Amino acid sequence: MVVALAAIVAAIYPSAREYYDRQRAPEVEVARATEIAPTSDGGSAPVPVLVATGYVVARRSSDVGVKTGGRLQALTFEEGTRVRAGQIIARIEHADLDAQLAAASAAVAEAETQLVQATAAHDEDVRQLERQRALSRDGITTVAALTAAESAAAVSAARVKTAEAAIVSARARVHVIEEAQENTNVRAPFDGVVIKKRAEVGETVSPFGVAGQASREGGAIATIADLHELEVQTEVSETSVGKLGRGMPAAVKLQAYPDAEFQGRVREIFPSADRAKAIVEVRVTILKPSADVKPELTASVTFQQPAAARAAASNAGASTTPAAPIVVVSRRAIVQRSGQPAVWVVVDGVAAARNVTLGAERLDQVEVKSGLAPGEAVIINAPDTVQDHGHVRVKGA
Repeated sequence: MVVALAAIVAAIYPSAREYYDRQRAPEVEVARATEIAPTSDGGSAPVPVLVATGYVVARRSSDVGVKTGGRLQALTFEEGTRVRAGQIIARIEHADLDAQLAAASAAVAEAETQLVQATAAHDEDVRQLERQRALSRDGITTVAALTAAESAAAVSAARVKTAEAAIVSARARVHVIEEAQENTNVRAPFDGVVIKKRAEVGETVSPFGVAGQASREGGAIATIADLHELEVQTEVSETSVGKLGRGMPAAVKLQAYPDAEFQGRVREIFPSADRAKAIVEVRVTILKPSADVKPELTASVTFQQPAAARAAASNAGASTTPAAPIVVVSRRAIVQRSGQPAVWVVVDGVAAARNVTLGAERLDQVEVKSGLAPGEAVIINAPDTVQDHGHVRVKGA
């Protein structure tokens, strides 16, 4: 009986021990090593350096306002209307200016008529003066008559100058009223598209805004943007801005179209930081935007290592053998064992330490040049209780 019981215990002990070890095993989170195919030139895909989010904006955008106050008489646009530089997009009522212009034009005509009359009178006075001078040389006329003729000629000459000045003044008045009329026209400052309509016909507008209109708009009636030059306005932490540079390539994705990717390039890193937020504004130009790219869309920008830097890294490790697939793994899977980078590989619930050779970092991932195959499961954020060839419990398994 005792022998039989001992045999049973000996038979079930290994299974029971293994079950007990599994129950006490630490719970871990795993991730799979993934493979990135090399490019045709033997290099890898662009190496991401930093990711930031922002909004699409037009590089040239203007809140177009009025130069003078009044009631809107006509609008020639709606949202989406394409406009040309100098095109009239709105008019303010100007019947009073029309009347003033008519009166000023009549004043010019009257001044021109007065000039003709004054010139004719002056010509007659000059002829009379010449006759009196001729008679004076013959001793026929008197000094008083000659003096009177000279005075009449001088007065008529002054009247000619007065008439000429009146014409200049009247024409200047016409020009002032014409400029005032032109100021009632609102023209597009550049070629673009109306992206926001801010007023309607019949509304009273002012260069300084009116009640009910945001003071920021300052009498704006429309917002016009050049949709041929779009960029992403994003903010980068001041601790990361040193990784960026002008002309750096970037990949832009829109939240509205997550499957589409657009090529971009860093246009500007602002020279001043925001002290309160500890950020620096960065502008990324979208090189070939499609019609789907619209201002104010949310965008994600992945800044990439410049091609020159990637080429230098590739040349440093160049070989004559064909490029092997690139394996990447989460940086959280890398641990240090005896001063060497390693990972915990999990197979059938058992963890095993394995040394690896690392390559370039890719945001939260790192290239593994050797020691790990695509698809293998590795522990991330491994707890201290994990032991080599020890059991582990995988979360979610």
